[in-house]
Amino acid sequence: MTKNNSAGLGMFGKYLTLWVIICMIVGVLIGRFLPSIPAFLGTFEYANVSIPIAILIWVMIYPMMLKVDFKSVKYVGKNPKGLILTWIVNWLIKPFTMFAIAAFFFYVVFSALIPPELAQDYLIGAVLLGAAPCTAMVFVWSYLTKGNAAYTVVQVATNDLIILVAFVPIVAFLLGISGVTVPWATLFLSVVLFVVIPLLGGVLTRVYLIRKKGEEYFTQTFIPKFDHITIVGLLLTLVIIFSFQGTLILENPLHIVLIAVPLIIQTVLIFFLTYGAGRVLNLPHSIAAPAGMIGASNFFELAVAVSIALYGTNSPVALATIVGVLVEVPVMLMLVKIANATKDRFPNRELD
Repeated sequence: MTKNNSAGLGMFGKYLTLWVIICMIVGVLIGRFLPSIPAFLGTFEYANVSIPIAILIWVMIYPMMLKVDFKSVKYVGKNPKGLILTWIVNWLIKPFTMFAIAAFFFYVVFSALIPPELAQDYLIGAVLLGAAPCTAMVFVWSYLTKGNAAYTVVQVATNDLIILVAFVPIVAFLLGISGVTVPWATLFLSVVLFVVIPLLGGVLTRVYLIRKKGEEYFTQTFIPKFDHITIVGLLLTLVIIFSFQGTLILENPLHIVLIAVPLIIQTVLIFFLTYGAGRVLNLPHSIAAPAGMIGASNFFELAVAVSIALYGTNSPVALATIVGVLVEVPVMLMLVKIANATKDRFPNRELD
């Protein structure tokens, strides 16, 4: 990784996989040797939603929403090819390839290693990941590939709006195919809690502070205050989740690897599909590379939140979404290197 890549990610982002592994180990040890802690935290639940984890998820997601400038949506009509590519991949292709790949591995390739009940739970977690395109880390991936920052903002902003209407029906449809009954009310509640509320909070904060202190203060002073809060919230969430997951992990350590296999294949496949389509469409690298990154990466914070709301903190579904966090950073850094190494194959221009 180059010096610029390291600077772009920062200490927490650069070593996120290491931090995730450490938090997994700490959580499992807590669950094994201090079971009273997860038992106590388990008493703070409402409608199957863990209150401590809900608070931490808001801590994760709110800073992301601060970065999204929804005024950029008015530019959707200009240079639409990259946007259309992003939408098609994220909402018409990615959730369905994730379902197909995960089902094939969990039910066929790994059928002798994963019991059918666990296979179904892991599939649900994979679907939740596949139906939630990235809205936060993509700013980092775009920076590392020297992407068009303004265009990336439009891609992310429109994805956030589409999530509001597309995430629930897509998840419900795919899980329905696999014979899983999804409580629509709980799924809608999850989207309201973990997308709508932080989204409104971010928009209102952005509008208020820019109006009162100016955009330079907001972008240069206020937002940097939250640089590490998102990842700290994520890591604390992982400690809690793995304290509940300790028994399952200790009994099935191989399952972490088995879950990771289809998730990695899906990530690489979607990146090359989107990135290659960008080349066919004659998009500049600064548009095609972020489009590929958005498609390949996941809004894993939302997937984790919904898995907990639907199935509980100690469910194998939540475990599957957490593995998505574990594999994302190293795989995406590999794809960043590939994108940067193939930059010369794209037109050396911006969109007209």
